Amino acid sequence: SLPARATTTPASDDLAKAQDLLKHNHPGQAIAILKMLVAFEPPIKGAEHELGTAYYSVGELVEAEKAFVKAIEQDASDQDSVQMEGLVLYRLGRQNAAIPYLERAVQWTPNANADAQTVLGLCFVSVKRYDDARITYAKLFDEPPESAASFLLLATILRHMAQSEQAAIQAQKALDISPGLPLAHFMLGEIALEKSDHDLAARQFEAEHLINPDYALTYERLGDAYLRMEKLPEAQMALTKAITLDTTLISAFVKMGKVLLRRQDVQTAIMYLEHAEKLDPNDFEAHSFLAQAYHRNGQEDDAKRENALAEKVHHDSQPVLQTGK
Repeated sequence: SLPARATTTPASDDLAKAQDLLKHNHPGQAIAILKMLVAFEPPIKGAEHELGTAYYSVGELVEAEKAFVKAIEQDASDQDSVQMEGLVLYRLGRQNAAIPYLERAVQWTPNANADAQTVLGLCFVSVKRYDDARITYAKLFDEPPESAASFLLLATILRHMAQSEQAAIQAQKALDISPGLPLAHFMLGEIALEKSDHDLAARQFEAEHLINPDYALTYERLGDAYLRMEKLPEAQMALTKAITLDTTLISAFVKMGKVLLRRQDVQTAIMYLEHAEKLDPNDFEAHSFLAQAYHRNGQEDDAKRENALAEKVHHDSQPVLQTGK
């Protein structure tokens, strides 16, 4: 049998008290009240939703998911519970189950529901529904879903999710639609560099600079590709362009130092590497190559100092293992 109410306090007062406890960061006390409220018949409007919210706030996702389901059963128009059910299912790793709830949330408020749209896109990616992911992200960014920009947008998101193969497919689709689209060749070049396909990378960066001639990173990456191919004069020229466009691009100065060391121009290499070190005293490569350059120039004390700094930067960048309780 259902519990009888212990007091004559209206349910709305208890619900308001629970909401106030939640607001003031006392979820445990709120949950105790809400668990009592959800046991009554007829259902107390909003109690299951608040219970789901309370459980969510303390990371009890399985209990939150159950509460939001009941809230939706009691009130199918409870938009917040529908969205929260989708978000909870996503966090529980149940992306397929989350999709219908998030789709409903997005349909209700298509222009305001950025959280739901973002997570819906992630769900579509995780279940390999890439066209649906592209359409979802296109709506979020106000791009026509079949445009080249939307394919490149999806490619960018996939790249950040470490899905380089699929990112390359989407970037190529963007170029098929719009061959002059900036940054699509750049992305394909970066993916080729990751796969150590230096020749393809160079071709992609060369294509990018024809479309997008004032983007410093294109020349820096092109210089990197040429350096790996041992095309040292070409690498030096590309890196010169990168530095001309952006005098704060540390990686270009470091790579220029590497190129010049290989070309036996130690003095000029030192100049570029010292500048990189000034730009970022915590750049491991700048210290490491500067140590090599000083050693080759007979500056042994300077070389020792730079090696010590490189070791310190490397040590400081290592994650700290927590021990004990």
